Amino acid sequence: MYVYDQFDQAMVDARVAEFRDQVRRRLEGHLSEDQFKPLRLMNGLYLQLHAYMLRVAIPYGTLNSAQMRMLGQIAAKYDRGYGHFTTRQNIQYNWIRLEDAGDILADLASVGMHAIQTSGNCIRNTTSDQWAGAAADEVADPRPYAELIRQWSTFHPEFCALPRKFKMAVIAAEADRAAMRLHDIGIRLVKNAAGELGAQFYVGGGMGRTPMIAPPIRDWVPIDQFITYCEACLRVYNRHGRRDNKYKARIKILVHELGAAEYTRQVEEEFAHLLSQGIEPPAAELARIAAQFTDPPFETGLPDSMDLADPAFARWVRVNVSGHKAPGYAVVTVSLKPAGGIPGDASAAQIELLADLARDHGFDELRVTHTQNVVLPHVRKADLYAIWQRLEATGMGSANIDRIGDIIACPGLDYCSLANARSIPVAQAISARMAAREDEIGELKLKISGCINACGHHHAGHIGILGVDRKGVENYQLLLGGSEGADCSLGTITGPGFDEEGIVGAVETATEVYLARREAGERFLDTYRRIGMAPFKEALYG
Repeated sequence: MYVYDQFDQAMVDARVAEFRDQVRRRLEGHLSEDQFKPLRLMNGLYLQLHAYMLRVAIPYGTLNSAQMRMLGQIAAKYDRGYGHFTTRQNIQYNWIRLEDAGDILADLASVGMHAIQTSGNCIRNTTSDQWAGAAADEVADPRPYAELIRQWSTFHPEFCALPRKFKMAVIAAEADRAAMRLHDIGIRLVKNAAGELGAQFYVGGGMGRTPMIAPPIRDWVPIDQFITYCEACLRVYNRHGRRDNKYKARIKILVHELGAAEYTRQVEEEFAHLLSQGIEPPAAELARIAAQFTDPPFETGLPDSMDLADPAFARWVRVNVSGHKAPGYAVVTVSLKPAGGIPGDASAAQIELLADLARDHGFDELRVTHTQNVVLPHVRKADLYAIWQRLEATGMGSANIDRIGDIIACPGLDYCSLANARSIPVAQAISARMAAREDEIGELKLKISGCINACGHHHAGHIGILGVDRKGVENYQLLLGGSEGADCSLGTITGPGFDEEGIVGAVETATEVYLARREAGERFLDTYRRIGMAPFKEALYG
C-alpha cells in the first residue's frame, strides 16, 4: 500500500501547524465562528448537534495496522471510546473538543493520515473497490489510479472552491462493489481488444434530493491520459456549475440540464486543449505509485479446504468470506452490524483487534467498505477459524454481510444538525427483529437516511428508508427496488410514510411479500423487479 514520501509528510505537517494556530485564535476569541467555519471545514471538523465531529480520510479505504491502531487510540483518548465508519470509506469521531483538534491531527500525521478535503466544496476522498488487489475479476488493481487522483486533486488550486462537493470512485471489474455510478465521476478500468488498459468514464451520478445514475460519457480513455480527462470533466463543471443555488449545484444537475451529449462535447473540446498542454503526470510517477501496490508474498501450496464442522463458523464462512485470486487465501468482511447494534460503530477495543488481526493474519492491510464494514483482504484459509473466534469474542462475528441486518445508516437526528429524523434506532429495531430470519431471506440490502441528503444511500437500497419531518413528527418513507451495483437503479416510494414502529413492521411486511412470491434463486430485488410494486403496496396499505 502507498506510504507517504517526504512531500506528503511535509504537506500534512504544515497543515497541522497551520490549523493549530487557527484553533488557538478561535479559542482566544480572535476569530468568530463565521470566520473559523471555512478553516475548520478544510480540515474535516464539523459542528454538529452536540459537539464537534472530525472526519478522517482513509483514501480508497486502505490502511495498515499502525493506522488502524491509531484510530482506536484516538477513539479512546479524544472521543467516547468509539469511531463511526462511513459510506465514504472514512471514519468519524462525534464527540471532539475543539482544543483537542490539533493534537488529533498531529497524531494522525504521525502514521500518515489526515482529514484534508473531507469537507467543503472540493474533491473529497476517492473511493474504490474494497477487494482491490485481491479480487480475481479485476483487470488491474484500481488503487494506484485512485492514489494518483488523490495526489492530483489534493490542494488543486482550480478545484478547491467548486460549486459543490465532488465525489469520485474507481473500480476495475464488471462487478461494481463501490456504487461507482452514483458518484459525480465514476471510473471503471477496462482493457480494449489489444489488451491495453484504459478507463471508462461515467459522470453526473449522485443521490440527495435529486438522485441520478451517472450516464456513460466515454467508453475508452488511454490510461496515460485519464487524469487529463478528469481535469477536463472538472473544468467544464467548474465553468458552468450553479453557484446561486446549492440545491442545483452538483454536477448531476449540470449534466442533466445540458444533456449528456452536450456535456460530453464540451469535455472532449476541453480534453483536446489540455492534451496540448501536457498536464498528465509523468509515467514514472504512476510507476512509482504502482510499485507500492504489489502483491504481498503469498505462500504457494496452501490447502484450499477448511474444517466446517462448527455450524456457526460454517455459516460465517458462507456469508462473510469471499474468494481470493490466490489459492489458499480468502477475503474476510468483518461485520460492524451486530443485531440491535449501531451500523458502522466500532469501539476502541474492536478497532485495536482489527489492527491485531491485520498484523497477525493479513499482511498488515485492512480496507474500510462503503457499506460501513471492514475487510481483511488477504487471509489464509487455514487461519479463518482462529480469526472468527477472536471476532466472536469481541462482538464482531456476525454472519450478516449483504443480509437484512447489514444495514447502512447515517447518524441521523441523534447527531446531525441537518437530519429530520433518527436513523440509528430504526436500524437497531429492524436488525433485532429480523436477525433470526436473515438466512431465510438471503441477500437484501437495506439503507436508511435521516434526511433528503441521503448519506445513508436510501435511494440505492433493495429496501430504502427516508426519514422526514411531518409537522414536527418523525415520519419514514419506504422505498423499494434500488441497487448500487452494476445493475444500478433508484428505489421508488411505496406510498404514505410510517411512524417509527410502523416502519419496522412495514419492512417485515415487504419481506413477507417477497418470501411468498419469490421464485427459485431470486433475491428480494429480483422478485420486486419481476412482480412490480403493486403486490407490496397491497400488503402495506390494503
